[in-house]
Amino acid sequence: MFADLLNRLLAPAPSALPAPEADLSLAALLVRLARADDHYDDDERVRIDRVLSARKGLTMPDAAALRARAEALESEAPDTVRFTRSLKEAVPYEDRTEVIEALWDVALADGHRDAEEDALIRLVANLLGVSDRDSALARQRVAARRL
Repeated sequence: MFADLLNRLLAPAPSALPAPEADLSLAALLVRLARADDHYDDDERVRIDRVLSARKGLTMPDAAALRARAEALESEAPDTVRFTRSLKEAVPYEDRTEVIEALWDVALADGHRDAEEDALIRLVANLLGVSDRDSALARQRVAARRL
């Protein structure tokens, strides 16, 4: 189903992804984050749908369809490094900080921070070349919107 995208992600030097595949990679990262604590429920699915809808200008049904495809891709993809490497090449720095913000949005959806989710966000930020400071600012922006 995702053979072409997986082949691109698994290549020794993946090429830049077209926008639809970059969106799918982002969605898969959000799913991977939500699954990081071994508790993936409807609230997290809805949060991912809302994040995708807001950030990508999708209707909620389209966002849910993208998330469903991302769930399948995420379960087939071997590691997080492949998603982040392809995203790093596909999007400018400013947009990569928004990826981190989207991850924090999903991570904080349940109202608390989880060690596994924090660790994954730190890994992704590092792999995307997003500074610790910019990642912390992204988390603060998301937390402030939740108040």
